[in-house]
Amino acid sequence: MTDDLKFEPQEVQISAGETVVWETTGSVAHSATAYEADLPENASYFASGDFETEAAAREAYPSGGSVATGETYSHTFETVGEFPYFCIPHESGMQGIVVVEG
Repeated sequence: MTDDLKFEPQEVQISAGETVVWETTGSVAHSATAYEADLPENASYFASGDFETEAAAREAYPSGGSVATGETYSHTFETVGEFPYFCIPHESGMQGIVVVEG
């Protein structure tokens, strides 16, 4: 997660059971927050700060869920499918997707 307000890379392809780690490399804090309504059926929700819903993540930011410079957030993906996500304070341009294959 960069000061250019981007997830780099924007799309990540992994296998089920693998873990993705997000790290803030610039000076601006970010979040990695799943679009709950767009997750595959039976997939677990993910958001930095380990919230259980998108609404809870949005409500808590920035006191909860913020990933500051040099900090990381990780999530292990067990369900096959596409997992769109975004950064709460930079949602209009900072979006990404994790594609999980079987």
